[in-house]
Amino acid sequence: MGGPLTGIKIIELAGIGPSPYAAMLLADLGADILRLERADPNAAADPYWDLLLRSRSSVAVNLKHEDGRALVLDLVESADALIEGFRPGVTERLGLGPDDVWERNDKLVYGRMTGWGQDGPLSARAGHDINYISIAGALWPIGREGDKPVPPLNLVGDFGGGGMLLAFGIVAGILNVRNGGVGQVVDAAMVDGASSLMAMTHSFLNAGLWREERGTNLLDTGAHFYEVYETADGKYMAVGAIERQFYAELVQGLGLVAEELPGQMDREHWGAMKERFAAIFLTKTRDEWCAIFDDTDACVSPVLSPREAPEHPHNVARSTFASGDLAPSPAPRFSKTPGSITRPATTPGSGTDDGLRRWGVSEERVASLRSAGALG
Repeated sequence: MGGPLTGIKIIELAGIGPSPYAAMLLADLGADILRLERADPNAAADPYWDLLLRSRSSVAVNLKHEDGRALVLDLVESADALIEGFRPGVTERLGLGPDDVWERNDKLVYGRMTGWGQDGPLSARAGHDINYISIAGALWPIGREGDKPVPPLNLVGDFGGGGMLLAFGIVAGILNVRNGGVGQVVDAAMVDGASSLMAMTHSFLNAGLWREERGTNLLDTGAHFYEVYETADGKYMAVGAIERQFYAELVQGLGLVAEELPGQMDREHWGAMKERFAAIFLTKTRDEWCAIFDDTDACVSPVLSPREAPEHPHNVARSTFASGDLAPSPAPRFSKTPGSITRPATTPGSGTDDGLRRWGVSEERVASLRSAGALG
């Protein structure tokens, strides 16, 4: 049995970052996706470094060629959704905008992935994750007291607020169609998504439970019980003992006596307690601390590098990484219709023949498109 999205067909107009991530999520869960991109239609299906391109066919198509555009319009007739990640107006100029495809299939869900959104004064501007999360208020709180904000890689804008919410929007749009609705645009803007991810922080602010001073709060390294500490071997342990009962186990594991310490939530002593915890963690190696805390609810864990993570016993037991390597397994998990990596990422363009044939394009038409220069 395939994944939960088996039977869903999606056209992906190739982009970078968040839009291929959304397509990867959907493809891992069973959606049949054709990734259309400027590539070599004769490329061999060699392994490719970009994991975001897995589980789907890469088809070489020249979207600026009349026959290439005609091919896309024919393909959307049998598709449930289309994903594009260009600046606003680009697909319209190509003749592949929402109105163009709805003339052929009015039930198609049109997913648009941008940083700033389809409208607004910044919509035509260039930008990257750091820019989108900066005006969403998501970058400001990340960092230590007295220091500048720290960009959280490109996880918050590109992938959390961008690709993941685009995938969610695509599925929601398809459900709406199947409940009797018609096709519509899913405007997935990273600035909107990053703002949505800040909902809990805004709740704390509204309740007076969060200070705008960076690095002074419960979850931003202000608290000594939610912090990263260096160990004797230059590695690190992550501590997240928020609840009282978990904090008690943390204190016990550190060899301290709870009755001799200030109250856990007494902010006046957080700084001094961080210094005290830091000194204690420096007395043992990371592995030694793991041995102390592994069988407790102290919420203490080793900080692993991306190359170490696949080797952790918990990740091995759950097959969190495919075949124990650096390829994350499909997520989330489904008990009856599990997702799977149906094919590894291969050279762009290498799935042209197989992909088009699977979507009903005849060999004669593929040959004609090749000779016309509409592929590649």
